[in-house]
Amino acid sequence: MARSWTRLHEHLGAAPGPLDFGMIQQAAADTLEESDDLDWKEQLPQPPRDGRWNELAKDVAAMANTRGGLLIFGVRDKTCDLVGIDTEQINVQQYSQWIRNHVQPYLPDVTFTTLTSPDGTTSVLVIDIPASPMAPHHVYGTAQKDKEQQAAVVPYRDKDHTAWMAEHQIERAYRDRFTRTERAEEEVQRLLDHTRETVFTQQAESSAWFFAVAHPERPLPRTAPRLTREEARYLLHTARTRTRTQTPHRSAVGPLAGLQIVTDNPRPGLRRWVVQTLTLGTGREIHAELHHDGTTVLAANLSWKALRPDAMAEAPEGSLLLHQDFTEACCQDFAAVALELARRTRVDSALHLTAVIASSTGSAPLAPVVSEHGGAFMSMPAYARRPHRIQPVTSTLSPHGGDTALHEAAQELFTDLTTQFGLSPQP
Repeated sequence: MARSWTRLHEHLGAAPGPLDFGMIQQAAADTLEESDDLDWKEQLPQPPRDGRWNELAKDVAAMANTRGGLLIFGVRDKTCDLVGIDTEQINVQQYSQWIRNHVQPYLPDVTFTTLTSPDGTTSVLVIDIPASPMAPHHVYGTAQKDKEQQAAVVPYRDKDHTAWMAEHQIERAYRDRFTRTERAEEEVQRLLDHTRETVFTQQAESSAWFFAVAHPERPLPRTAPRLTREEARYLLHTARTRTRTQTPHRSAVGPLAGLQIVTDNPRPGLRRWVVQTLTLGTGREIHAELHHDGTTVLAANLSWKALRPDAMAEAPEGSLLLHQDFTEACCQDFAAVALELARRTRVDSALHLTAVIASSTGSAPLAPVVSEHGGAFMSMPAYARRPHRIQPVTSTLSPHGGDTALHEAAQELFTDLTTQFGLSPQP
């Protein structure tokens, strides 16, 4: 997906957002020099002729291995003359195939955009390559002495040109990849632990809770504009409207509805906005955080009114009840908020969603309560398992995904949580 902050944005002092032809025209007029994240190209990508490597695949992998960047076709690399390209000669399908065939691991987020001047006379092709969390990427081609023999190199950008990684650089690149993964997992765990501590210290009695974190693959830098209170208020309203429209027949009211009483007054936190009902003393306890870097946190009490008072005698002694339908609503509302926050803050990478069910005691068995006849009756299936701990589950969501992608991500979380109780997520 196209990034919202690039070398051109920085040079022009533009706000994060999509590139347009005027930005490229101005950068070329300013003779903006090539760098490790900007490469001017006069001609469209060509197939390899007498060379050993596919040039486009090499350039794309080099930027993905460094810090991402732009390949802009239709501008001379030395003089920055805006010469344009013939749009009829653009073959995005062929370019994508070259990248798929010659670059490993696969690069899924490369985007191709054709931009044309307002008068329609000049066009450029922009290939946007994000920095890849899976770096290093190898480029495969045929060895010079033996065309039957496959060989691989690892390119990277060194200022304004492409170079090849030495063995020690490749080793460091792999070490950096594993470190990034570990740090991302540690950050999610830190947020989950902090949220548990926040809600459990304000509870009067033990209960089972839904906890979830949506963390961008590439969080926004601290220099990015902060989410305003009005934006936080609006995106919560938009997410609530989306879930109400997309799931009109769900039997449980979701956490976004429970937060509605405090939505108009988000409270500031550490680089985040916080909305919560923990101190109200009435209704379901819910806690949500909208971080300025695009991270979303949601926690909700699953045990509140899981059974009607007249049926509480049926509850197994020592067990903590949790409402299955409300758990599903939590997954749906959480994914909707994460999507709206990512769009509002212009996150330009995939969101990693993590959800778990936990209790303040950590030792009591968790007993699921399911609905029957459209929610008219609640019961505890005798065949359901009552685990003491639930494993965290994960999913992925693109900020540019539609309602189908949103539903699939939420359903994946709900399915993986529900099956740990030996229950089917299907009604």
